[in-house]
Amino acid sequence: MKIIHLILGKANPERMNGVNKVVHALATQQQRAGADVAVWGITADLSENYPAREFATRLFPAQRNPFGVAKALLAALDELSRGSAVVHLHGAFIPAFYTLARRLTALDIPYVLTPHGSYSPAARRKSWLTKLAYAFLFEGYLLRHSARVHCLGLSEVTGVEHMSHTVRTSLMPYGFEPPQAVLPLFPAARGRFRVGFCGRLDDNHKGLDCLLAGFAEFARLVPEAELWVIGDGPDRQLVADWAAEAPEGSVQLLGSRYGDEKIALLGQLDVFAHTSHYEGLPTAVLEAVALGIPCVVTEATNLGSYVREFGCGEVLATASPALLTDALHRLYAQWAAAPAETEALALRCRRMVRTAFSWPNLLPAYEQMYQEALAA
Repeated sequence: MKIIHLILGKANPERMNGVNKVVHALATQQQRAGADVAVWGITADLSENYPAREFATRLFPAQRNPFGVAKALLAALDELSRGSAVVHLHGAFIPAFYTLARRLTALDIPYVLTPHGSYSPAARRKSWLTKLAYAFLFEGYLLRHSARVHCLGLSEVTGVEHMSHTVRTSLMPYGFEPPQAVLPLFPAARGRFRVGFCGRLDDNHKGLDCLLAGFAEFARLVPEAELWVIGDGPDRQLVADWAAEAPEGSVQLLGSRYGDEKIALLGQLDVFAHTSHYEGLPTAVLEAVALGIPCVVTEATNLGSYVREFGCGEVLATASPALLTDALHRLYAQWAAAPAETEALALRCRRMVRTAFSWPNLLPAYEQMYQEALAA
């Protein structure tokens, strides 16, 4: 069986794009397990400006027409062996994927679709009227003809069921390979209680208003508190404005950081906060938790059940500043009064990643999903 992961981009793990990181990790692990796997990327820049990788990669030019697909990509699909190839589409509400779905259906080549959070109810509320019309005209076809819709969390299952009651879903997270801790070149001052966020600065998606307002209220009562915001995006100025309302000097906007530099920053945190309104499964949270950093997450991250099961942080019902403030106070009380509990908390965090997100434990389920797709 040949597995083709098809994405917008190049599966570059050194970019902020979470889908590209996930696809890179999945393809790498499948290759190591002996699968015949490749990544096909649709991109405006065909240069191979990404780190060395273990799986085959083919890049195809993006078209000016959003529904357009390069002739070379269509020809590559035509060359796939019917009955022994599965295409795994990553992303949703992507016009080119509608065109590809029609071609794959005509070729009788099954495809699996991972929406990566785009079908969750909160995500669909953004530009809801446009998405409703698009779903009726195009996305519905993509769903109906998919062999499986791979959901990363329950919020996605709910979203898929709202869009179609006949679509077959597979619910499972992706795995995660814990990073190695890195000593920072410039260690931060001791005695501070550091809360961190890492991700795209997009308020509608990441709930940054909740993050900044909730932290600011917490910092007014805890002078040693700091918030490190790692990342960049369209709402950077808005975040800067909100940061100015927090106690002076308590919020640091660190911009985008990658690789060892990012891991070194995460490793200096005492709490990682992720107050998203919707997600597939945020890798930044897993990166922090794998380093032993407890987290505060919303239910919308699809990580709440894991955080509760392993006891490695706090879960917010919604992205509420007041709920975040209360959660930070509880974690600060543990940090300040019970060093032994802080170490036990770090061990539970690492155990969560090693157990629930172990690639060797999860790859058989992916294999089964692809086999079922071929048999459908």
